[in-house]
Amino acid sequence: MRDPVTPPNHSPRRKHAARARTRLPRVKRSQPGLPAGIEYHELTQSANSAPARVCCIDYSPERIQVQEVGDIAAFLTNHRPDWTQVRWIHVEGLQDRRVVRALAEKYQLHPLAIEDVLDGGHRPKLEDFPAIGELPGRLFVMARGVRLVEDQMLAEQIGFFLGRNTLLSFQQTSSPAINEIRQRLDNPRSRVRQHDASFLLYALIDALVDRFFPLLDASSERLEMAEEAVLTCPETQSLHALHLIKRDLVMIRRTAWPMRELVSQLQREHHECLSAITQTYFRDVYDHCVQIIDLIETYREIASAVAETYVSVVSNRTNDIMKVLTIIGTIFIPLTFLAGVYGMNIPMPETHWQAAYPVFWAVCLGIAGFMLWRFRRGGWL
Repeated sequence: MRDPVTPPNHSPRRKHAARARTRLPRVKRSQPGLPAGIEYHELTQSANSAPARVCCIDYSPERIQVQEVGDIAAFLTNHRPDWTQVRWIHVEGLQDRRVVRALAEKYQLHPLAIEDVLDGGHRPKLEDFPAIGELPGRLFVMARGVRLVEDQMLAEQIGFFLGRNTLLSFQQTSSPAINEIRQRLDNPRSRVRQHDASFLLYALIDALVDRFFPLLDASSERLEMAEEAVLTCPETQSLHALHLIKRDLVMIRRTAWPMRELVSQLQREHHECLSAITQTYFRDVYDHCVQIIDLIETYREIASAVAETYVSVVSNRTNDIMKVLTIIGTIFIPLTFLAGVYGMNIPMPETHWQAAYPVFWAVCLGIAGFMLWRFRRGGWL
């Protein structure tokens, strides 16, 4: 289920500089002392908030109906068609609190779950809100993915509310995974059309997990190029590229590891809204998560090994340079001694000999040649 993605070009220095300025992940916390959760009346609309995009998809094995919701109040007053087997309502844009409040009141979403949806820094998790009185039971799933936008790794968060026949999803921006599932729903023979709402949840989470593979493939190719550059022509840019690769792998791991725990809970824990068929399919998603974690750990070890190789290559190059300089200096030690002795401004018997000058050069060249022969025979050159 992988999608071919062209690996980005990370060669220009400008892109390296832009990626180096990527901020580290930070945890946002509300002001201390505030109560937990967000009540419905607290979902107030700000003046400059952008309108949300709401898409409702009603489908059954035989039919499908897609509608873009403009008036949320009028939409919620109408009942779903009788032929509908699953209703999927997807919201893009969480600044529009009017839409969030209308859906929360209609489907009686829990205040704690609403707070988690509006907060963009949560780990993937699974929350069970059982039925209490007239309040229907729902399964709240917080999922996260990673995608590449303009050569930068960005995390995306999607909150799901699963009912028996309804699935609500909330996201800040559009996601390729959402678009992929919408295209699959257009096919009457798609398995998503043949099953319940929990199977739709599986398909969405599976699409999020599969988006990790193209990113890891791109990281693998970048790692191979960095390794080749280190072994052939090690430069400071090679070490900088390795640092960016390791940084991206850490971010992918930070998202993929809790996603594995989430999928493990979905395939293990029983819930009234999860069918047995869906839990069986979640086993395949769990296998993908395990494979992703293994690839991440492997690439991290390779990146660390390549970084150590870079240090070793640079050290060996420095040692070779120092060895050559040391040999040159050693050769010139006796020559400097002879030049210093016969360069003194005092009378010497050899200075009155006519052949003294050529003999002096012959002795110097002989000493240098002998020392070069000795160094080569000893394996120093």
